[in-house]
Amino acid sequence: MFKYSLDNKRYHTLNYYYKNKYHQKVFKVSLNAGFSCPNKVNGPGCIFCSLKGSGDFAGDIQDDLVTQFNKVKEVMTRKWPNSLYIGYFQANTNTYAPTNILQEKYETILNLPNVVGLNIATRSDAITDETLDYLTELNTRTDLTIELGLQSIHERTLKFINRGHTLENFTYMVYKLANRNIKVVVHIINGLPNESKEDMIKTVQYLNNLPIHGIKIHMLHILKDTPLHKYYQTHPFHILTKDEYIDIVTEQLEYLRPEIVIHRITGDPKQEDLVAPTWLLKKFCVLNDIDKSLKEKDTYQGAKVPMLITNSYKDKL
Repeated sequence: MFKYSLDNKRYHTLNYYYKNKYHQKVFKVSLNAGFSCPNKVNGPGCIFCSLKGSGDFAGDIQDDLVTQFNKVKEVMTRKWPNSLYIGYFQANTNTYAPTNILQEKYETILNLPNVVGLNIATRSDAITDETLDYLTELNTRTDLTIELGLQSIHERTLKFINRGHTLENFTYMVYKLANRNIKVVVHIINGLPNESKEDMIKTVQYLNNLPIHGIKIHMLHILKDTPLHKYYQTHPFHILTKDEYIDIVTEQLEYLRPEIVIHRITGDPKQEDLVAPTWLLKKFCVLNDIDKSLKEKDTYQGAKVPMLITNSYKDKL
């Protein structure tokens, strides 16, 4: 059995990480704190981003944060009555505000019973030095994780998807956070237009050599009323099949250090918003097929990693 798994999986599951750390059930509660995004303020935003700022499963913006939190908690408590919770600030860019506003929103969730941490989704170009100082202090009081979107290491792709920042900017922020001992989870997307399997493998190989704590692997999906949807209507491009995606993910896992936590390995878009690919709607089938692929190939996360990186990052700044 793979070292970092409790259920015979061959990659480092988030379930293992939480149970090993807290010895009980831990849930992330997705929240919409009403933040905007600098990439939308200064332009059209990333071409794949939904109207809800990639927070389609976050809370209802009409509710305050405590109400959003409690609605999810009530559902989870029925099934797992003694759970712990991570407040997940998911929608849009959750450091894109003055520090005093961030403090008000973050502390509101941290003050709730059984909340042991925060996951904050943001961008590498939206963390000021003042915010970084606050996050550093916050990290001494709670289980803090910063989630940074990247999607691809290839500059041509970043320009095509209108990412709004460079790989250099992203990498610099990863090291700045790591030097403050703040955990970083990175989002990537497989199947972006004009990227080959080799391109996608190179993205994880690059990230494997950075001081990241976790990764979220997404399959590109086209949502209604997004710039990507409009582009796809006029410039149809190849969308990965399920088998292609599974093959790519299986190999990507081989190039990731075993201690990197896999927070997500496929997406689960809302059916009413999804244009393509429809096979994504069967999330558990995708997960099961990834498990089967790893077993059939007798491989596992980290199988192709030649060595671990060091824990010293200061020389990178």
